[in-house]
Amino acid sequence: MKSGSPLCRAYPLARRGSKGLLWRTACPPSAPVVRSRRLRYDPAARLFRLPPWEKGVVNKMPHTYLITGGAGFIGSHLAEGLLSQGHRVLIIDDLSTGRIQNIEHLKSNLRFEYVLDTVMNRAVMAELVDRADFIYHLAAAVGVRLIVESPVRTIETNVKGTEVVLEIANKKKKPVLIASSSEVYGKATKVPFCEDDDLVMGATTRGRWAYACSKALDEFLGIAYFHEKKLPVVVVRLFNTVGPRQTGRYGMVLPTFVKQALASRPITVHGDGTQSRCFGYVSDVVEALVPLISREEAYGKVFNIGSEEEITILDLAKLVKSKLESDSEIVFIPYDQAYDSGFEDMRRRVPDIRRIRQLVGFEPRTPLPDIIERVADYYRVAV
Repeated sequence: MKSGSPLCRAYPLARRGSKGLLWRTACPPSAPVVRSRRLRYDPAARLFRLPPWEKGVVNKMPHTYLITGGAGFIGSHLAEGLLSQGHRVLIIDDLSTGRIQNIEHLKSNLRFEYVLDTVMNRAVMAELVDRADFIYHLAAAVGVRLIVESPVRTIETNVKGTEVVLEIANKKKKPVLIASSSEVYGKATKVPFCEDDDLVMGATTRGRWAYACSKALDEFLGIAYFHEKKLPVVVVRLFNTVGPRQTGRYGMVLPTFVKQALASRPITVHGDGTQSRCFGYVSDVVEALVPLISREEAYGKVFNIGSEEEITILDLAKLVKSKLESDSEIVFIPYDQAYDSGFEDMRRRVPDIRRIRQLVGFEPRTPLPDIIERVADYYRVAV
């Protein structure tokens, strides 16, 4: 059904006992109905599979996708991508790190619905999961600054939220994609990082590693649900995804550098700037996320997703300054001043993306200079 069809209208629905506000699209009986496909249980393999005639053509017919954390930076871009393919999208977000402005332009789409609530609200989650064909679990506490300042919130949000999503999804065997992070590799020094490499965590007395450990536990839980309960689960480890709508509020480096350069303020590099990262453009990442969740071969596996183009943080600051023709000074701030005493950082973070490339043909196509310009364009007009 086309957006804006006179057959349908959007209206808010308040549910008794629910803190959230659910926006719905109502269609009269005369409106065309699109039936969502369901996975079928294969008793021999003890797995839920797509019918043979539907394999490989998942995205050629409309489905309903639930995105937790859908008002966040990546979630809002993922919602756009799915809507552009004709799917229905439900999102839930408590706006703790997401922003309503990220989805403002989607509200007029009659295939889009949003709930302002937490994934901890089991009643609301149960209804949303029941209506969805696939679930993207992106809701999490993110950002180095938030991790350092609120470790309890970080651990509880990540672990408890994932537990609720998996528990409810398992009742109807709805496929779940869990968004993890390159942070789980911890202090590993073997690069590029491969999905089957050992994870090297720091001491539990260092709050810096609380996020990494919580996301690793999310992964363990998701894979356990796959093996023990036969829930279709896939895990993705995202490597420094960047683009428009990302905020520097919680320590994300690229939007911070861009905003500082545009305002002619000092560009603040933490440490000596020799630590390196790979920055993947959000639209490229979404192109991998969309098909991955419905690929039967992906269930029970972990996939790195990101760019292979490595750059030091100091060189990134120089590139931002040059690209934006800024007169900003580049200054260095010791880690213990930026965060806390004894803060530890990963020296390099480079993904091995052969696995995702082979399965869905993923390629990080957008070069870093173009990414910088697009982020700058966003902040030039952002209110």
